[in-house]
Amino acid sequence: MTSVPPAAHRDLAWAVKQAARRVGEQSPTVRGSDWRQAIVQTVNADGTVTTVDGIVARRMHTYLGPAAGDVIIVTVSSAGDWLAAGRLAAGDGAWKPLTLPGGWTPVASYNTPAYRLYGDGTAGLCGLSTMSGALTAGMTVATLPAEATPARNARVAVQVASGYFGVMTATSTGVVTLTDFNPAPPGTGTKFAEFDALSKYRLV
Repeated sequence: MTSVPPAAHRDLAWAVKQAARRVGEQSPTVRGSDWRQAIVQTVNADGTVTTVDGIVARRMHTYLGPAAGDVIIVTVSSAGDWLAAGRLAAGDGAWKPLTLPGGWTPVASYNTPAYRLYGDGTAGLCGLSTMSGALTAGMTVATLPAEATPARNARVAVQVASGYFGVMTATSTGVVTLTDFNPAPPGTGTKFAEFDALSKYRLV
């Protein structure tokens, strides 16, 4: 009977060990719970998302407004159940200045007109600007960048001059307008664009 060299035993043991290690790395029941980053491919109607690498994970209630392309945290239990913990932050979270049309100027004693994106699929505006002259229905008071433009119009009531009111709308075309004045403001005197009224609005 031919004996097997000791080196062959060592090679076989090493191969078995490596195979077991690879299986363990892929099995939550072996490695225990874990988490990592993933990219959303599809959002499903049952409260789950499917990632680009095929994981189906149930969204936590704090993960609002999911969308394809989101970079998220997924976590798995030792039983193999996946959760989508939420979207990772993008950008630096800072307020970014709004583009104002000619004639409108920021008011120094208030926040400079600006926008900010939030992690729940919303954005917000802040600040106050003024102009002197006549307000016309639908007048543009700011221009939004694409990332802060809502899919549908967002409308709020604002004061447009002392004793005069109207509606500020963040439109799906990317402009912020004033309209629907009641009563009609005079053609002279200071007019306001109160961006704080749109402190939070839906993007999708």
